[in-house]
Amino acid sequence: MTDAGRARSLGWRDEREASVPAGAIVGRVVRPDRGWVRVALLEPDRLPDAVDPSGVVAARTREDRIGTAVVGDWVVLDDEPDDVEVASVLERDNALRRADPVGAGEQVLAANIDQVLVVAGLDRPRKEGRLQRAIVQVHDAEATPVIVLTKADAVADAAADAAAVAAAHPDVDVVVTSSHTGIGLDRIRALLPGRTTVLLGESGAGKSSLLNVLGGSELTEVGDVRDRDRKGRHTTTRRELHQVDDGLVVDTPGVRAVGLYAEPWAVDATFPDVVAAMECRFGNCTHGHEPGCGVLAAVAAGTLTPSRLDAYRALHAEASDSQEPPDRWR
Repeated sequence: MTDAGRARSLGWRDEREASVPAGAIVGRVVRPDRGWVRVALLEPDRLPDAVDPSGVVAARTREDRIGTAVVGDWVVLDDEPDDVEVASVLERDNALRRADPVGAGEQVLAANIDQVLVVAGLDRPRKEGRLQRAIVQVHDAEATPVIVLTKADAVADAAADAAAVAAAHPDVDVVVTSSHTGIGLDRIRALLPGRTTVLLGESGAGKSSLLNVLGGSELTEVGDVRDRDRKGRHTTTRRELHQVDDGLVVDTPGVRAVGLYAEPWAVDATFPDVVAAMECRFGNCTHGHEPGCGVLAAVAAGTLTPSRLDAYRALHAEASDSQEPPDRWR
């Protein structure tokens, strides 16, 4: 369909070819705006008068025609150079999603991703629930989570903090970084080639600084944090795809609250220690009061903390509720 090097740099996979109409103009959404998307074309010479020097074109979108196109989507464009419009969105491999903050159902943050770097700053109190929620989201997208602890230069013992986070999140890699000193950046760079990666975390956690130092230039604006609570200002205002180290990185705006929208199995994947303890006498055990419950036995033995079990129960209930249709549909 196109130059193999450009296709690879945009994350194209040959198996998508079968879903593309013959002769279609195809590209990947690098930034959505209201009523528009910026699309990196596989074949920029198909629209020579509309693309910029990097092969990106602005295209209109109509939700009543195609639904919502998000960063990372692969789209087919109408062949109308004077008024480029998205004709369709190709089927997604996966989607990183959360509960819609302004309505019912889901909001898709990014599509066709491989991994998510869950970014947390060491210059502020660690919010265990936030990390757990983010990791559930990543598992729900069937992507790989990596916890990235930034601002290692701001604390006395970053290694101890990392050890505590690793102990609380079995089976998730934890990387300690500093955009100022360069600690951990080689480990992050090794994760990027050939993958689409999302940076996810609250405002002020250091996502933009990390992206800029990885990209070697000012790819996005960096803001200050407030001294009193270390919370950041929203310097990233939209989701955008950047090419970094032979990979693709999506920067996302920081969020202070995340409503969970996920399949319950994604919670199980986030709490493998709880699931491993489910050697219960009864197959329908609720792990709340039944005799012979393996989970309660693990808590009594001290191999599973009550707070860990409480978090599992709460997130499992929230995930289950998120998949139930609204009352008006029942």
